[in-house]
Amino acid sequence: MTREALVLGLAVSAFEIDKGFAEFIRVSYGAIPGFELYEGDFMKTWRAALDASGAPDLAFGNLPYNAAGAIIAALIEGGSRPRRMVFTVQKEAAQRICAHPSTKNYSAFSVLCQSAYAVKSAFDLPPGVFWPQPRVTSAVVVMSTRADAVPYAGDRAFTGFTRACFSSRRKTLRNNLKAAGHTEEALAEACASVGVSPDARAETLSPESFSALYAAVKKPASA
Repeated sequence: MTREALVLGLAVSAFEIDKGFAEFIRVSYGAIPGFELYEGDFMKTWRAALDASGAPDLAFGNLPYNAAGAIIAALIEGGSRPRRMVFTVQKEAAQRICAHPSTKNYSAFSVLCQSAYAVKSAFDLPPGVFWPQPRVTSAVVVMSTRADAVPYAGDRAFTGFTRACFSSRRKTLRNNLKAAGHTEEALAEACASVGVSPDARAETLSPESFSALYAAVKKPASA
């Protein structure tokens, strides 16, 4: 993917944590104009790339399965917001990204991704297409910026709110948000103002409904 992007004349900021692969990449592409390699943990180096090159138009790659969620969240919440992201992730991660409301994989992470992006799982990749082979099936997920992005998309406080709503999946919004410090009266008023039942479970709400409820909860009680 790196080679093909450079052939197209694109400026590429590459991230690689494995020292051996990083050296191979450096030797292969380091002299090509527009190429920059950031060696180490993406979560510790991406800010330097953002400061040096600005927000990317496109982000793509094979994400470490144990860090895919954190990397995608960082890109959405960190002010970079690429126009399109195409990632290979563990299939279960792709299912969480693309899950619809009222399904078992729908979560606060689904809301985070779908608030800012139109998402789809393009295709699966069996273990045999990789070397060394992982023990899991992978999937390619495509995320394209929504022209109608949900209000508060990428806002960390909004993400924290949705996580509180999902904190116990079997409990209602009322119980989860009371546990997060919201009063019964404020919740009842906020829910009524946006047509959401306080006895609903978080998994039934769309990203748009979460955004509306968050805005209502943020308002002063007298507003």
